[in-house]
Amino acid sequence: MKRTLLAASLLAAFTAQAATDLTVYTAFEPEQLAELKQAFEAQQPEIRIKWVRDSTGVMTARLLAEKANPKADVVWGLAATSLLQLDKQGMLAAYAPKGLDKLDSRFRDSRAEPHWVGLDAFFSALCFNKVEAEKQGIPAPTSWADLTKPVYRGKIVMPNPASSGTGFLSVAGWLQTMPQGAGWQYMDALHQNIDRYTHSGSAPCKLAASGETVIGISFDFPATSLKAKGAPIDVIFPSEGSGWDMEAAALMSASKQPEAARKLLDFIVSEQANRLYAKSFAVVAVPQAAIARADYPADIQGQMIDNDFAWAASERDTILKEWTQRFDGKSEAKQ
Repeated sequence: MKRTLLAASLLAAFTAQAATDLTVYTAFEPEQLAELKQAFEAQQPEIRIKWVRDSTGVMTARLLAEKANPKADVVWGLAATSLLQLDKQGMLAAYAPKGLDKLDSRFRDSRAEPHWVGLDAFFSALCFNKVEAEKQGIPAPTSWADLTKPVYRGKIVMPNPASSGTGFLSVAGWLQTMPQGAGWQYMDALHQNIDRYTHSGSAPCKLAASGETVIGISFDFPATSLKAKGAPIDVIFPSEGSGWDMEAAALMSASKQPEAARKLLDFIVSEQANRLYAKSFAVVAVPQAAIARADYPADIQGQMIDNDFAWAASERDTILKEWTQRFDGKSEAKQ
């Protein structure tokens, strides 16, 4: 018995020493990380994930800044528009993971050996605090246009698009769906009603849920999850449609652990992983893994605007420079 226990202990120690560490950069919400890590490591116990997490904008800037001395092996859970930027810099490796043919065609790079794959879609939504609104006599908005009305002055919080992917997808959505020039005019008017811009995409919804603001421009995951936990909010999908992006994943071309990184990407596109994404998102890359979710429009696909990811990625720097010049004065101080 003692020999058996000793052998087991020695095996465990050897396995721990022999394990391959993968540095994985992500913008997943913190509460998602443990379950994803556990599911993959149960399948591949010889590989350990070392998460590095921040918001989309911050993580994108970090990856670009590290181009000459890369730290990440894999990016898992970053906006597709961000990965398109990295791909332009030659930072992503081509790989066709097992199960690629099961993905909705919108959720992958179109090349035979894709440089990135999609996981799930996230899109703009409003978190509206019913209790605070009733106290203050504020009506519920139904459209983006409503948010420019004087009744909402100082009652709206929005993410800064330079640091938040959620903020950027909203801005890119307005610029794509409104006539030329009208998108910036809309944001000028909206700015008059903004209390502040946060550096986190989920923060505006959390502030609305706690009653610190009446309306938070955010995205669907925190909106529906906070409501499900009992927050006094309504989730509103504006009538004009929602800008959206997809969380995506890619192998870094400079990874020192390419074999282990490929095993992780195989897991990332699997139906098992997509069922985990579906706990948080209504639209996932493997359609059969999706589950019906409360608080969403019956026609979820119809809510998502016709999005040009290549345009959003190529124009990102220009858009953010213009936005910062116009509106950054109301941004929160960075921590």
